[in-house]
Amino acid sequence: QVQLVESGGGLVQPGGSLSLSCAASGFSFSSYAMSWYRQAPGKERELVAVVSVGGAETYSDSVKGRFTISRDNGKNMLFLQMNSLKPEDTAVYLCNTRRFWGRGTQVTVSS
Repeated sequence: QVQLVESGGGLVQPGGSLSLSCAASGFSFSSYAMSWYRQAPGKERELVAVVSVGGAETYSDSVKGRFTISRDNGKNMLFLQMNSLKPEDTAVYLCNTRRFWGRGTQVTVSS
């Protein structure tokens, strides 16, 4: 079955960086677009970034220029490099493909 397992979250000060990973299994990883979403308490789930099968990247306006999504098809891994983090980036970050979701990893940006 499809499994998506996120890791790499934590507590970071404003202006800092974090790198998230998502280990995928149970499907042909290289054949599907992959996405990162986030959900903050009391807010709707928000699309953060998408990487297509061919490697094309799309970002929400709120993270453009600060976050970078990437994929390693050989290792079935999805990544999100987050730089210049802001308190408003605090959320649970979730890996997604089609209707499948990971459980998420908490990112907290606070001094």
